[in-house]
Amino acid sequence: MRVVIIGGGLAAATAAEELRERGFDGQIDVVTAETHRPYQRPPLSKGYLLGSEGLDAVYAHPAGWEAEHDVTLHVADPAVRIGDGVVALESGAELGFDRLVLAIGASPRPLDVPGADAAGVRMLRTIDDADGLRADLLGGGRRVVLIGFGWIGLELAAAARELDNDVTIISPDRVPLAKALGDEMGAMFLELHREHGVAFLPERRVTAIEVGEDGSAVAVRAGDESIPADLVIVGIGAELNTALAEEAGLAVDNGVLVDERMNTSVPGILAIGDIANALHPVLGDRIRTEHWATAIATGKIAASTIMGGDATLDGVPYFFTDQYDLGMEFSGYAPLMDDAHLVIRGDRAGREFIAFWVAAGRVVAGMNVNVWDVNEQVQRLIRDRVEIDETQLADPSVPLEEL
Repeated sequence: MRVVIIGGGLAAATAAEELRERGFDGQIDVVTAETHRPYQRPPLSKGYLLGSEGLDAVYAHPAGWEAEHDVTLHVADPAVRIGDGVVALESGAELGFDRLVLAIGASPRPLDVPGADAAGVRMLRTIDDADGLRADLLGGGRRVVLIGFGWIGLELAAAARELDNDVTIISPDRVPLAKALGDEMGAMFLELHREHGVAFLPERRVTAIEVGEDGSAVAVRAGDESIPADLVIVGIGAELNTALAEEAGLAVDNGVLVDERMNTSVPGILAIGDIANALHPVLGDRIRTEHWATAIATGKIAASTIMGGDATLDGVPYFFTDQYDLGMEFSGYAPLMDDAHLVIRGDRAGREFIAFWVAAGRVVAGMNVNVWDVNEQVQRLIRDRVEIDETQLADPSVPLEEL
């Protein structure tokens, strides 16, 4: 049997590794558009950007792992077409397959305003992007205007400030991360960044990037205001790379539709990672999550499916962030949070607490902030749908294990 995996991220790397771990002895080809071997992206906006971590923290496997495990890499040679049992590459090569795994992820959403293509306007997705940003930010003293109130935007803002640059963040939203965490928890991150000198311009829409005579960005225009900039960073979300899947006839709706075992609508083709809109057996509904833990989980499930196993996507979605002196882990089901209310356990003002989202007497999501070694207990409350007493849930003297 021959398995072809299209993608150069953590999901692709995990699928290849898990296949070998499970004893798969057939041919494995990994196809990626980038010049790098498969790597994970979270360090790019954190330690790697700051220079505290090297490429060994970014690459999914040590150098030589693919050769040692008989995995053939096709770097800088993107897939351009999926036919009947064949993947065509840009180089003209064709790879036959018995099973195909799509791990083609997403691309940064471009800013659609005049001047957005000027020099000095950057986005972050790849190692090369991070290298360029670090070169721009090292040494400090630059006026950085960051567009976007999401996770990438705030992590980049923290990195830019830690490297001693001036940072202004602009967004049409009123509160950062409100779509992910709600207004109250989003406001906590707003407070955190303001304490570290970040300026916020909420409820503003960027209408243009002003360009100097040398073709470089010099300011960001938001309404009637012009904000001077030496560097503009765009972090306004991602667009899924679904074109290849659509052209191959796969069912696509907010990603590639897959079942709980990562099978697409076309037999023999699976989809994993950011692009997979998966049926979740616990939720009884579809969920698509663009996070590190999902890349690992779906990569392992795809390998299980190929090997005839019965693993399913039944885990609790998880992600983390590090910004300044705040570390956070989040676990939960985003679709269930809209009808939930917050229960805080610990010191909210001191930013050492656990926030629980509770709906119908059960925890549907939890976020531990500067409180560690509790994620397993938080996930248990969510996964097992434990009926809870909110008074006890909010009381740090009551061990989570007893709830």
